[in-house]
Amino acid sequence: MSQTYRFDTRVVHSGRRQPLPNFYPTVPPIYLTTTFAYPEYRETDAVFFHQRDGYVYSRYGTPTHRALESAVADLEGGDVAFCTASGMAAVHLALLAAGVGRDVPVLLAQDVYGSSLTLATRVLARLGVPVYTVDVGDMTAVRRQLDTVRPGVVFFEVISNPLTKVADVPTLIEWAHAVGARVVVDNTFTTPFLFRPLEHGADFVVHSATKYLSGHGDVLAGVVVTRKEYASQVETLLRQVGSTLGPMEAWLVYRGLKTLALRFPRQCENAQRIATFLQTHPRVARVYYPGLSDHPDHERATHLFGGRYYGAIVAFEIAGAGQEEVFRFLDSLKLCLPVTTLGDIYTTVLYPARSSHHYLTDEEREALGIGLGLVRLSAGIENGEDLIEDLAHALAQVAS
Repeated sequence: MSQTYRFDTRVVHSGRRQPLPNFYPTVPPIYLTTTFAYPEYRETDAVFFHQRDGYVYSRYGTPTHRALESAVADLEGGDVAFCTASGMAAVHLALLAAGVGRDVPVLLAQDVYGSSLTLATRVLARLGVPVYTVDVGDMTAVRRQLDTVRPGVVFFEVISNPLTKVADVPTLIEWAHAVGARVVVDNTFTTPFLFRPLEHGADFVVHSATKYLSGHGDVLAGVVVTRKEYASQVETLLRQVGSTLGPMEAWLVYRGLKTLALRFPRQCENAQRIATFLQTHPRVARVYYPGLSDHPDHERATHLFGGRYYGAIVAFEIAGAGQEEVFRFLDSLKLCLPVTTLGDIYTTVLYPARSSHHYLTDEEREALGIGLGLVRLSAGIENGEDLIEDLAHALAQVAS
């Protein structure tokens, strides 16, 4: 899709036109087949060995996958994209393609998504990968770790999960490259509507496409976006590991992606309103949202994101609450859904200590600032006043 078109036009049309002999479908069909045959086996052989374009086996891709991948690559400003069976599969694939392996250190932001941290510290580390973490908000500590560890790969999120810290992406990428590291950035919370890490020099961008890219709570998927120089590594790993997305799931993500430029601004606006409401509520001890002027990374977020939208995730601490009080709050919600996901058209609320970060010990969670009273909210597209009334009602039940 031509880069001359604006984002909200490209998000509708990217990846759409794949001409057949004398026509093309306006919506890519779902190719529910495991294999593709050709009139002569010579053609099959040529496709298999990349001597001509085509498809041979659905683990290697289908036209449905290609439609989604070309659309996401276009929106992220990458050369190629590869869809996977989940967001965690995308993280794993990108780390491996970036060079993580025995005796190749990886440096992660200390407050990345709990499963990403667990993948590194309890899976990759067992295979001989030296794993280090750092607070990417402390640039002095980042510089020290980079110079000491000399990592082969650096991994962080643009907006952290769940405390919404905003990374100094351009500086982190520059410093990582200076020590020879490749950079993997999780852009799930920001989406390419708000920020595009590849334009700042990132080597790989990953998404849990389960979240905002698909946006409707009906599919698990992930995406890795990168430049041509890394395409063969990602493709080979995806083929051999086998974490391929199904064609039906690829089609669902592709369909959901078309409304991203409509959904995401509304979600960001609702998040801003909710954060402002919670900030003055007597039962709320603290609110974490980059759009609030007292957020420590507000100025950075304004610079990186353009000053209008700040994402759709709000985290907040219920004053004096422990597990039982948070459970009461969640049970009292009528509109917001207490489920373990985010980025859907409906508003969802999650308890990090008992979900996204439950793999960590109490001490590890406390060190990250994830206390027993912390709640994470993902704003949907409902009426903002209805959401605020629902939260007010639930907080009143905790107070009583």
